[in-house]
Amino acid sequence: MAGEGNEALAIGIDLGTTYSCVAVWKHGRVEIIPNDQGNRTTPSSVAFVGSERLIGDGAKNQAAINPANTIFDVKRLIGRRFSDSIVQEDMKLWPFKVIEGPADTPKIVVNYKGQEKEFLAEEISAMVLGKMKETAEAYLGKEVKNAVITVPAYFNDGQRQATKDAGTIAGLNVIRMINEPTAAAIAYGLDNKSDIVGKINALVFDLGGGTFDVSVMTIEEGGIFEVKAVGGDTHLGGEDFDNRMVDHCVTEFKRRWNKDVSGNQRAMGRLRFACEKAKRVLSCTSQTSIELDCLHDGIDFSIKFTRAKFEELNMGSFNKCIEILETCLNDAKMKKSCVDQVILVGGSTRIPKVQQMLKEYFNGKKLCKSVNPDEAVAYGAAVMAAKVSGCSDKSVEDLVLFDVTPLSLGVDVRGEVFSVVIPRNTPIPTSNAKTYHTILDNQITMTLKVYQGARSRSTDNHLLGKIRISGLPPAPKGVSKVLVSFEIDADGILTVTGKPISATKIERLVISYKNERLSKKEIEKMINDAEKFKFEDQEFKKKADARNALEDCLYNARNKINDDNIKKRLRPKILKDIEKSIAVTSKWLEDNQAAPFAEIDCMKAHLEFACRPLL
Repeated sequence: MAGEGNEALAIGIDLGTTYSCVAVWKHGRVEIIPNDQGNRTTPSSVAFVGSERLIGDGAKNQAAINPANTIFDVKRLIGRRFSDSIVQEDMKLWPFKVIEGPADTPKIVVNYKGQEKEFLAEEISAMVLGKMKETAEAYLGKEVKNAVITVPAYFNDGQRQATKDAGTIAGLNVIRMINEPTAAAIAYGLDNKSDIVGKINALVFDLGGGTFDVSVMTIEEGGIFEVKAVGGDTHLGGEDFDNRMVDHCVTEFKRRWNKDVSGNQRAMGRLRFACEKAKRVLSCTSQTSIELDCLHDGIDFSIKFTRAKFEELNMGSFNKCIEILETCLNDAKMKKSCVDQVILVGGSTRIPKVQQMLKEYFNGKKLCKSVNPDEAVAYGAAVMAAKVSGCSDKSVEDLVLFDVTPLSLGVDVRGEVFSVVIPRNTPIPTSNAKTYHTILDNQITMTLKVYQGARSRSTDNHLLGKIRISGLPPAPKGVSKVLVSFEIDADGILTVTGKPISATKIERLVISYKNERLSKKEIEKMINDAEKFKFEDQEFKKKADARNALEDCLYNARNKINDDNIKKRLRPKILKDIEKSIAVTSKWLEDNQAAPFAEIDCMKAHLEFACRPLL
């Protein structure tokens, strides 16, 4: 196959709120890559334990006992401002500390190596992406640089750019970013290509750990995917369902014992872990129980949870999903009777009530569960990665994708009116321009605020930045005009330029996202920091392996010296010297927990030399 040499050079990564997944196109098909624990998905968690950094399963497994230094949910923070009301609400639920950094940027604070260390959301996401990169490299046996990373369809420009920056910090060349439901549709299209005759209308319902997306699209035989409309909520998912269960348990604990458990971080960590587990169990049984010994103030906590109670707590969120779905169908100008396939993606679509409500909405239509809800997004990303990197396999080569921009883009004009330049659900890549005039006599500069959103009042939308256009000729108000151009690339990232219409010298200014985007210098520093962390992780493992080897050596030496047959053949002085070496090495190990690799290795060499007579 002509593309065989390139096919492993680009990977697809689903960077999820709770779990991430990596895949690659290899030998004419997509392979989901298992991590070092053999799991096909990896928790999007990072933990700092003493002088060690854990990513993935290791981080999640110790979260309950080290809540303040275990970071999760970072996808809910990335590309947002500290003052964002969503961030402020989330901070009340997170056991880790978040502070305000420069330019209203949220920073995560952890204790690492006995010191407080601050991280941006991009850095933590980069650690998770780095783990996915390492997982792929271990599987493929070669270095991987190129990647397609998926993002929620409803991510704004700042969130997309921040995700791309995280990829750069992780040492990846992000060759494309695609929307998660679009990636899932690609997975469905490739998996069911023999069943697609002509053109079908598909609705992708993607309810994950932290985000909800719905996309309406057409899929044509031969691999043409055209997105008609998207909708969603970047703050709706399984984590919210867990939080409501936790809140219910906290209220119940207070009712029974008049004690507030919410201030006990460790107890809350254990409770969150138990609620997540119970939620999963309730997807396949009607009742379960949460039982935690010594949860708070020595009190054991036990509570029965029924599926009906879980549904009651989360009914508001479930209804919101259906409302968003309905709006998306209206935007696509498609009746629900015209939808041929409803494709379920994301772990939270396993919730029976969600499936029941979807079935009822679509008048009993059978839901499509043929794609793995946890792996479909990474699968589609891997196909796109193969396509962009030049794989010549026909099923990849024929793939054509037409995506849309999820939110309207425009500028603020007098009276806080949102003047739309590119309407939402416009196919991308795209560009458009509008003319704006001065509002003052002799005005020589114009500053325009650029917003992204769906509300008619500009300040109700998301401020992306400001563009200042200078060089306007002095004239009465309304005479001088500027041309403002918006351009969205295939990744869904926006560039804005502006120039005075009457100026002889064309002045173009690209919008600067000072609050959303990291500078080149900042990214370079973070790349260096990431390399430093990688080196420290390798050194820690090297040291841990050396300690284990020394402990094994001690264990074997003790076993042999206690063997009567060996004792009989050794002279008393030699026996005494060996026992002394074992005792000295044991004491040294106890007293030198932080000893470097070289010293540990040296002690092992001394012990092995002293124990030669035992061989």
